[in-house]
Amino acid sequence: MQQRLEKEWDLSIDPDTVRLFILKAKALSAAVNEDYDDGAEHEVEFDGGTHASHHHDGLVEEASENLTEEEFRELINDLNIDEAAELIALAWVGRGDYDASEWADAVAAARERPRKRTAKYLLGLPMLADWLEAGLEAIGA
Repeated sequence: MQQRLEKEWDLSIDPDTVRLFILKAKALSAAVNEDYDDGAEHEVEFDGGTHASHHHDGLVEEASENLTEEEFRELINDLNIDEAAELIALAWVGRGDYDASEWADAVAAARERPRKRTAKYLLGLPMLADWLEAGLEAIGA
């Protein structure tokens, strides 16, 4: 686990904004996990006996899940270059790719990533919420 540094960080992205991303990421993760809690309930088998027991609440269920992901994407796309780079860097610090003392390097590397793919990249991180929380804690924000 990273050691918390006693340094004041001058972040472009507001820590409360990062906490909003953490909440959104947790909501997305919970929605995915609910779909797979009971695998038998969601399995559909058509080879021997017909066994279709997929429970679905219709478009309302899909719309709420998609709305959360869409909101997440829009929030990320609304960030400026510095904020987006810092959000990625926080995830990397939280994941352990960089130590908090390497913050400037992490931000510089994140800035080199294609800007258009930031939302897709972050949504693809399986423990994004946990890593963002750990990143904020590591830099003392």
